[in-house]
Formats: sequence, C-alpha cells, structure tokens
Amino acid sequence: MRMIFAVVLAALAWSAVSPALAGETHKLALQISDNDPDKMNAVLNVAANVSKFYADKGDEIEIQIVAFNAGLNMLLADRTPVQARLKSFKQGMPNVSFLACENTLESLTRKEGKEPPLVDNAQRVTAGVVTLIELGEKGWTIVRP
Repeated sequence: MRMIFAVVLAALAWSAVSPALAGETHKLALQISDNDPDKMNAVLNVAANVSKFYADKGDEIEIQIVAFNAGLNMLLADRTPVQARLKSFKQGMPNVSFLACENTLESLTRKEGKEPPLVDNAQRVTAGVVTLIELGEKGWTIVRP
C-alpha cells in the first residue's frame, strides 16, 4: 500500500511540474517594441515555431504578441511591413493573438492628427508594458526575440 501511495504522490508531483501532463495550456508572451522588419519577422518566426513544436507534441499553447512603442508599427494597417504574414496568422494560427498598446496609439494619434488603423486581428490593451507585467505575474513566459 505504501508503494502505491508513493507512486501516486510522485505522479502528482510530476504533473504539478509539467503543464502538458496536467492538461494545462503553455503560455508565451512575445514583445515587439522596435520598428524593425527583421525583429517583427523574428517575433512571428518564434510564434510559428513554438506553436508548431507544441502542436507536434499534442500540447496546446497560447501566444500573445504585445506591440508597443515603435513596435506598434507591426500592427498598423497603413504601414506594417508584415501585412501578409499577419493575415496568414489570422487564418492559420488562432492560438496567436496580437495586442496593441493604446498608450502608444494615443501618442501617434496626437502626433499625426488622426488615429492610424490597426490590422484586423489586433486587440487593444491599455498599456503594453503593463500587459507584459500582468502576464508574467500570471505565470506566462515572456520573451523578447
């Protein structure tokens, strides 16, 4: 009986460490804060590669790409250099979401005299950095490629 109890305890301990065994979804937040097409593509590459890695293992992952400061250009419909890739993510990777910093958007609106349009698959958040802090506090892994 003690042996069975020890095995059950070991299994429970292992499942607490391994999100996949516990049936939890992996969670990754990616930061983009530079107006650099290479960095934007790097963020999208990381999202695609990580998504594929976990899908191949049969695990789920939720990915949020948080754009703020100059990186918000990635999500502005009238100037993003990665428009085609964003459309393909919208169609083929529903587990990847794009979050646009309203603080940065408001600054651009004041500077340009009108609000620049966001791409269709962008959601607004009040502050990009605050969003990253809160995601980190909830156990998300945060990476800046």
